[in-house]
Amino acid sequence: MNILVTGGAGYIGSHTSKLLKKVGHTPIVFDNLSNGWAEWVKYGPFAFGDIRNEEALFRTLSGFQADAVIHFAAKAYVEESTRLPEEYFDNNVSGTIALLKAMRRAGTSCLVFSSSCATYGNARTPTIREDHPQEPTNPYGLSKLMCEQVIRTAAPVLGIRFAALRYFNVIGNDPDGEIYERHEPETHVLPNLMRAAQTGGSFSLFGTDHPTPDGTAVRDYVYVMDLAEAHIKALDIIASRDRLISNVGLGKGVSVRELLRTVEDALKVKLNVLENPIRPGDPPELVADNEFLKTWFSHEFKTAEDVVRSLAARAVGS
Repeated sequence: MNILVTGGAGYIGSHTSKLLKKVGHTPIVFDNLSNGWAEWVKYGPFAFGDIRNEEALFRTLSGFQADAVIHFAAKAYVEESTRLPEEYFDNNVSGTIALLKAMRRAGTSCLVFSSSCATYGNARTPTIREDHPQEPTNPYGLSKLMCEQVIRTAAPVLGIRFAALRYFNVIGNDPDGEIYERHEPETHVLPNLMRAAQTGGSFSLFGTDHPTPDGTAVRDYVYVMDLAEAHIKALDIIASRDRLISNVGLGKGVSVRELLRTVEDALKVKLNVLENPIRPGDPPELVADNEFLKTWFSHEFKTAEDVVRSLAARAVGS
């Protein structure tokens, strides 16, 4: 199939595009390169454009005769969203509305939306099921929830089958080393841990007084290639189902301090840790209930420890 991948030059989008190509699909990357990298657009055609531009989306969908869309394009920094909420609503929500309009005009009837566990907010239960209340604690999570609501409401009217995948914290790199986790600025925990371990620099730990066993935030870490496979599998599911709303996570939490110690052990170093206050909008714990995920996606996930060991092996060998 020809698959339009919005935000396909970014971290998750580029890994998904590579996997799409590997399994026989043609990924058409639509990206304005504000948070993506032109050199990572190498698995299919590239259309430069802003997700809020309905006409550019329509021309790309119709010109490449796209069979489906995987929608990653979004602003996605929690802390930044607390300072610039209007930009997050404009880009993420308005962009999703423009995409739906363009899909209707082009006759593209399948959409996989990359949602987020940030739509849940603070966990009321040890693990979060899909029917957990959605009460985001930051504008980023709220923008993703608003996108879900728009899609759920509009898709039946527009004749669009859709999946919304609420993924948890994504880590790791392409095993071939062609693409990797890369953000400017880098706010994600694992690349910052690895950089500090390899350079001897400091690692900033945000929050040591969360209501968690060791005081640091607990997250459910998902390997990026496993997440990419889930998005592609979701395309198969909605071929015969109108909608799919699912978590994508391992169902196991790892604290930042536990991840830090795993990196130290793997690279045989002692990190210089700078302790900082909790960042605005950061929930203390987010761990998936993945029982529903198992009903449609039979897959052996890499653990955070597996990912750290593979990254450490590559770092030592380079």
